[in-house]
Formats: sequence, C-alpha cells, structure tokens
Amino acid sequence: MRANFLHNYFMDTDTPTGKELARLLIVEDEIDLRVLYSEVLRDAGFIVEEAPDGEIGLQKILNYPWQMLLLDIMLPGKDGLRILKDMGLSNKRGPILMLTNLNSEHIIQEAFKLGADGYLIKSEITPDKIIVEVETFLAKPAKTEPTEQTTSISS
Repeated sequence: MRANFLHNYFMDTDTPTGKELARLLIVEDEIDLRVLYSEVLRDAGFIVEEAPDGEIGLQKILNYPWQMLLLDIMLPGKDGLRILKDMGLSNKRGPILMLTNLNSEHIIQEAFKLGADGYLIKSEITPDKIIVEVETFLAKPAKTEPTEQTTSISS
C-alpha cells in the first residue's frame, strides 16, 4: 500500500498514453538556460519545477516531490555544493546531475562525495543530449551511497 502511494505521489500516470512522467527540479540561475532546459524537458514529457537561486532551490529540494535534480554549481545565495551539504543524503530522492561550466576535477569530485551522480558541462549540452542524459540517469537503479566510480557525463 505504501509503495503504491509513493509511486502515485512521485509519478503522474494520468496521461493519454499512460506513460509515467518523472518530476524534475532544475536549480539554475541563468534564466535563458533554465527556461531552455525546462521547455525541452517538458516537451519530452517530463514534469518540471524550476528554482532561480540556491536559497529557493534548497527549499524546493526539501519540499517538492522531485525524482531527479539538475543542480547548477555556481548559484547566488547558496552554491550547488553548499546545497548538497545542507540537503544531506537523507533528502536524496533520485539522481542528481550537476550543471557546470567549470571543468575543475576537485569540485566535481566533491560533488560526487556529497551525493551527485554525474555532471553536464553547460556549454556542451544540446536539447537532444539533455533529454538522453535525463532518461539515462532515471533508468539507472538508485544508488544508496555516492562512489568515486560514478561516470561523469562530458563529451
């Protein structure tokens, strides 16, 4: 019974095709990118919620029933690493992909240690690529603990 409730809470199954829609949360301060990612993912059939900064992002992370989080590293208010620290692994509901233009190995490794599952370099993301990456990470079995063997996504 509880599993069915949680499934219905996190998934919207009332669609014409019966396809389950995943709930995504995008925390990105660059409005053009946030709107682009949101529109592309909505057009692909996902339910998308947005946050424009770290403070609002953390509130939505803790209160919105997301199944996947796309989290920018450089944000006003709280940066993505601070958000990962503040939310803790107990509030992780699904895969977390970091969005960055930084190609700094130590920052990316810190994000993995804090629970991130992968990262995308914003300058390399195309609309088709973001859909593929989201679908790929949603299809993977849930991790209980972050590992350093996590595959990073960058071409």
